[in-house]
Amino acid sequence: MWAYILKRLLLMIPTLLGVLLLTFVVIQFVPGGPVEQMVSQLQGRDTGGEGAAASGAGYRGRQGVDAARIEEIKALYGFDKPATERFVQMVGQFARFDLGKSFFYPKDVWQLVKEKLPVSISLGLWTFFLSYLISVPLGIAKAVRAGTRFDTLTSLLVLVGYAIPGFVLGVALLVVFGGQLQWFPLRGLTSSNWDTLSWGAKITDYLWHIAMPVTASVLGAFAVTTMLTKNAFLEEIRKQYVLTARAKGLSENKVLYKHVFRNALIPIVTGFPAAFIGAFFAGSLLIETLFSLDGLGLLSYESVMRRDYPVVLGTLYLFTLIGLVTKLISDLCYILVDPRIKYE
Repeated sequence: MWAYILKRLLLMIPTLLGVLLLTFVVIQFVPGGPVEQMVSQLQGRDTGGEGAAASGAGYRGRQGVDAARIEEIKALYGFDKPATERFVQMVGQFARFDLGKSFFYPKDVWQLVKEKLPVSISLGLWTFFLSYLISVPLGIAKAVRAGTRFDTLTSLLVLVGYAIPGFVLGVALLVVFGGQLQWFPLRGLTSSNWDTLSWGAKITDYLWHIAMPVTASVLGAFAVTTMLTKNAFLEEIRKQYVLTARAKGLSENKVLYKHVFRNALIPIVTGFPAAFIGAFFAGSLLIETLFSLDGLGLLSYESVMRRDYPVVLGTLYLFTLIGLVTKLISDLCYILVDPRIKYE
């Protein structure tokens, strides 16, 4: 077991390096980097100052930024060094879990992640628990009633829900319930008077704000788990040991919940770690951006748009590492739950 874990941990190193190298190379060819943005700001500022000073002296055109100032800006952002040296330096920092400092925020990347993480955790926890609380009982009910009208209608609803992307549903919720009916707020997790509210009012205000983002996030998540649960139960119900248990005179509930339930939940239970982490990061970008939730998804989007490369690469490194560790935990859970699987 320990040899298997050590092998998987060692395989994470080239995977992380490959992801970082590919992203770093792509970044080198993306136009509009931080140096170009700073030069554009200086040019615009110089133009504005010149226009104010000219006061009717005639338009003299946009003044460029001298080469020495550009070199200073490159040194400020670390672009005065070769790309290979910057990449090696970045990998060394990441190995010490030093994610660097943001170009546009006066903070470390770690500090930014810590500030935004509670919002993503809040959205992810609701999405994870609600999707499983709905999908597992519904999947069991569909498996027991396979082929009935209930199974057909719920399958239709589940597939329709799965076909609608979360952000499309989010837009519809914003337009109908946030704009036309004005039942729910359009953005944020709390109201402006949050600090003055009592504990009960704070809970109500929080649930009022989180209702639409969670609804948009849960729709696609519970559809997949529902069908997985149904298919897993159907596969177990058709096996020989179930027929034997029924032939011995066991009740249907005892057969279902004592024998089938434990075996059918193996692929679902082992998927908990990945689903738990995925609920935080997988669909948070669009939902957080749409509902203006100040979480990791919105931070990643703004960092890409502003070419804040330390935040982009730092969060990518962190998310990739979490994903690899979560995958290892999922595989270990599968092996521990099902003794028929061997580490070799």
